[in-house]
Amino acid sequence: MTRIMRALRVIKPGSAEIVEAPIPVPGPGQIRLRVAGAGLCHSDLLVINADPAFFPLPLTLGHETTGWVDAMGAGVDGIKQGDAYAVYFPWGCGHCARCAHGHENICERPSYGPGSGLDGGMAEYILVDDRRHLIPLGELDPVEAAPLMCAGLTTYHAIQASMLLLTPGSTAVLIGIGGLGHLAIQILRALAPATIIAVDVHEDKLTHARGLGAHHAFMSGPDTAAQIRELTGGLGAALAIDMVGKDATMALGLASLGFGGQLKVIGVGGGTLPLTFYAMPRDSAVAVPYAGTLADCYEVVRLAQAGLIKPQVERVAFEDIVETYARMDRGKLRGRAVLVP
Repeated sequence: MTRIMRALRVIKPGSAEIVEAPIPVPGPGQIRLRVAGAGLCHSDLLVINADPAFFPLPLTLGHETTGWVDAMGAGVDGIKQGDAYAVYFPWGCGHCARCAHGHENICERPSYGPGSGLDGGMAEYILVDDRRHLIPLGELDPVEAAPLMCAGLTTYHAIQASMLLLTPGSTAVLIGIGGLGHLAIQILRALAPATIIAVDVHEDKLTHARGLGAHHAFMSGPDTAAQIRELTGGLGAALAIDMVGKDATMALGLASLGFGGQLKVIGVGGGTLPLTFYAMPRDSAVAVPYAGTLADCYEVVRLAQAGLIKPQVERVAFEDIVETYARMDRGKLRGRAVLVP
């Protein structure tokens, strides 16, 4: 008899619905987790509205997942039932040169990962392809740890790659203090001596940013770049991270940069950024980091285990999820919402 679970699935482009689906059965090398938490991410909305040619349907959403080992296929060893793990989501082939260097997030032959081609964690159970994609959580609360798998991983990856710029006296500008931004502040405070400037359009999020350790918090507007310039003595920022990704926020990030600075765009707002030689500060760069490496994932979890970062989580049930996505899209969430099935 087939066992049934609840899942949030995209059946047709443009909408997601709670349905009943078969509980997956692990094959050789696979592990099934009973889901503890699955974080809601803006990129879920892209998947919901995407062309099915990119994300084959039907598809269970959720790429930010934690859970407890529930069942294992043949050949799996080294883990035991009931242990808590987080799921690394940008699954690579595991064999190409990039994967050999640990960069599965930019695999030469990327396979589909959970929530973006394979069924994700917005369900009562999730199937994981290989034990290498499981990160042990130890004593961490697995629900609170779920946002580490994307919001934490992506911001950590963006920051870690720019650490040589974040010297004493440098400045980092963080644009958008939501699910990603509230963790970016904590990661910067844990890793770097840079002055942190938080920027948002909501005053309550700026208050939140100050409470998390941002040294300065500015309301986004036409004078924000000038304020940043003034605060930095005209030098501008060494690093700007845009966690919104709209035209205005990317333009602000670029306008905030100093010579040799880097703009990292990790928000999926769909904006564009016209670039010309004279618009760019000397030796500056723009990058679009994607997720992070497995090593990054372990390091983010270890920061949380050391008490240096802590996701702020709003727990939601299946019945609340549609409205919670709407609130997220309006910028009304504080921290990260996590489905607790």
